[in-house]
Amino acid sequence: MILAIDIGNTNIVVGLLEGPKILNSARVATDKNKTEIDFIIQLQHILEIFKVNKDNIEGSILSSVVPEVTNQVLTALKLYLNKKIHIVGPGIKTGLSIKIDNPQSLGADRVCDAVCVIEEYKTPAIIIDMGTATTISVIDKNNNHIGGMIIPGIKTSLNSLSANASQLPFISLDSPKSLIGKNTIDCMKSGIIYGNASLVDGLIDRIKDEMKEDFTIIATGGYSKLIIEHSKHKMIYDKDLLLKGLYYIYKKNS
Repeated sequence: MILAIDIGNTNIVVGLLEGPKILNSARVATDKNKTEIDFIIQLQHILEIFKVNKDNIEGSILSSVVPEVTNQVLTALKLYLNKKIHIVGPGIKTGLSIKIDNPQSLGADRVCDAVCVIEEYKTPAIIIDMGTATTISVIDKNNNHIGGMIIPGIKTSLNSLSANASQLPFISLDSPKSLIGKNTIDCMKSGIIYGNASLVDGLIDRIKDEMKEDFTIIATGGYSKLIIEHSKHKMIYDKDLLLKGLYYIYKKNS
């Protein structure tokens, strides 16, 4: 059993995996003000809830897109588990060939997503990860990560709209009653949901036009399920893509 931790801009995801199978997972809010002791306490509580003895964990792997939090979590893991820890970053074996201007600049989350897709799905592939930001990654038929797009996230965009437009309220993010809204809230919901679905559809079409190939399309991330229900493209929804990617990277380095 391994412990996989992904530090995202909004949440830290903690997963326990036996092989690529996720036994349990939990989320805690990403907080740049928390110390390593705070995270040790959180980790203890999570393992207690899962009824897991830390001695049964063989090792851990960490990915992060929040450098301000990485060291605290890494120190916590060293103090609490006292087991081998792998960090997704320069020097780690991933098996992924990254064909972009600066390969080291590719976010750890996108690396993990791509590794899992190559292991479990047919390439060429397009990966759509909808979280704090929406990222699109393109994997070619030779399993190379050749680039993609970064777009303001769905909730990020919606909150920015409400914060900057005096007459637009902060609203929940759920499906609109219809495409054409009849009131302010439904208009906002339709705009953000159908707008992002159309954005994703349009970018997929443009990628296909440029590459002149068909793609396996995989969607992941906290907001993807809501959006792909309204997409015109057939997509595979895999909420555990990143955690499974962490497992595959762990095994390549064990």
